[in-house]
Amino acid sequence: MQVNNLTIDQLKDLIRETVRETIEEMLIDPDTNQSIKENFKQELLTIKKRRETGVRGISTAEVMQRLGLENR
Repeated sequence: MQVNNLTIDQLKDLIRETVRETIEEMLIDPDTNQSIKENFKQELLTIKKRRETGVRGISTAEVMQRLGLENR
């Protein structure tokens, strides 16, 4: 199956499944057998608090800076 042959709904389902699998990988800490990695849990709580106060994500400029792309 090629992406260009997918319907919009099929593509959305594929993206949802990919995100779900990625999150599941991030939640398991095989070294401690914990169901969620502590640092990931803290990131989620930080995101939740920001959203509750109306802050949505980070700016494009900050993303560029974090990736070292601000001077390109």
